Amino acid sequence: MLGYTITQWVFGILSFLAIMFALMVVFSRNPVNSVLYLVLTFFCIAGHYLVLNAQFLAVVHIAVYAGAIMVLFLFVIMLMNLNQDTEPQKTTISKIIAGVIGGMLLLVLVGVLKGTEQIQLSQYGHSEIGLVKNLGNVLFKEFLFPFEIVSVLLLAALVGAIMIGKKEIK
Repeated sequence: MLGYTITQWVFGILSFLAIMFALMVVFSRNPVNSVLYLVLTFFCIAGHYLVLNAQFLAVVHIAVYAGAIMVLFLFVIMLMNLNQDTEPQKTTISKIIAGVIGGMLLLVLVGVLKGTEQIQLSQYGHSEIGLVKNLGNVLFKEFLFPFEIVSVLLLAALVGAIMIGKKEIK
């Protein structure tokens, strides 16, 4: 029907679902429901990675964002015990200003993307470009030194976070 492939249909359906779940994140009144809709949005984005043949990126996206970060957000929201009484109320003028700024951002994004051409994935490599084997080869052959520097940086950040959060014994 109209020359669309199954990949284009899946991409369109995932895009629609991602946009709908993202809107539900914004418009949901319950913060816990908002976090759960954000998890569904992340699953739709991981589906986009699968359509683009980046399986490793899809799995890492689900593990890191939907698995770790969203659980952390959910625990923080549940521990904060948000009530309507303690929540600061936004004025109407601040809502209008936020809407105008969001609309201007949308206008700028549409203007920037209007002149771009459609990217064909087949021009930029072969069908195995997103596989774990090829990613590991590139990561550990061409980028081994930056990979190790990042690991040392993350270790230093972890030690710093532990030292900041440690209680002093008196």
